[in-house]
Amino acid sequence: MMTPVPRTARHRADPDAAVPPCADCIADSAGGLTFDVTETGEPGAALLVLRRREGHEEVSLPLTPTGDGRLRAALPSGVALPEGRWDAYAQVAGGEPRRLAPGVDDLRSLVARVPSGSLGHVAVRIPYATRHGNLSVRSWLRAPHAEAVELYRAQRGLGVRGRVYGVPLAPDAYAEVCHRDAAGPPFRAEVAVEQAEFGFTVAYGALRSGVWDLWLRPAGEGGPRVRIARLLDAIADKRPYLIHPRVPVKTLYGPVEAGPSYTRDNDLSVTVTAAG
Repeated sequence: MMTPVPRTARHRADPDAAVPPCADCIADSAGGLTFDVTETGEPGAALLVLRRREGHEEVSLPLTPTGDGRLRAALPSGVALPEGRWDAYAQVAGGEPRRLAPGVDDLRSLVARVPSGSLGHVAVRIPYATRHGNLSVRSWLRAPHAEAVELYRAQRGLGVRGRVYGVPLAPDAYAEVCHRDAAGPPFRAEVAVEQAEFGFTVAYGALRSGVWDLWLRPAGEGGPRVRIARLLDAIADKRPYLIHPRVPVKTLYGPVEAGPSYTRDNDLSVTVTAAG
């Protein structure tokens, strides 16, 4: 039985409009996607077209009959899909592309996925329904990548445990806590290192109101600066689903409420608001 996946919206059919083709999506453990599309009812060769919303890039995949009245397209993990949101269309015999509606997803393999990191990057593709009821794919391509595996309430703040991909962790690795809107140096947090895994604590007591973004410096000051995120699951936008309670804290700036939060891109932050 397929595991239901949260949707940001559901397609609602208009009885007076043409029914758009629908696509079921299956994810594999390597990061690839398979699209099973209902027959378009039009003769001729068909393509599944992915258009990047933030630019002009386009990826076309052949749709071939499966023998059960549907058409199938495969997006292997080896096909590059730059980071962003990709809208899905079906196009037949050079005609106008038609927006695809979401069907049923089987994304179970994404939940338990642990990339090897041998390619130096982590590629993630998650299909989702837009608020208008259309099918899109959220793609991430991070090189290197710092995955937030576990968040927990520490004695004086937020505890983070994670794993880094694409770069080794050095003994002098550290984390940075940066205020998103205010100038000034970031706070440093000491990192405990165990092979490819890291852990640190964000101390709430030194944080003023605002949003604080979390970064990892896996090779120390002279190495790359890597945004910490949670990407290795089946949720394209975690904001409506992974809501962590905020805790009351006395800080240098007065009483606040603080807790972890996610951005639109599933990057990890800490939100601090004045109490009351």
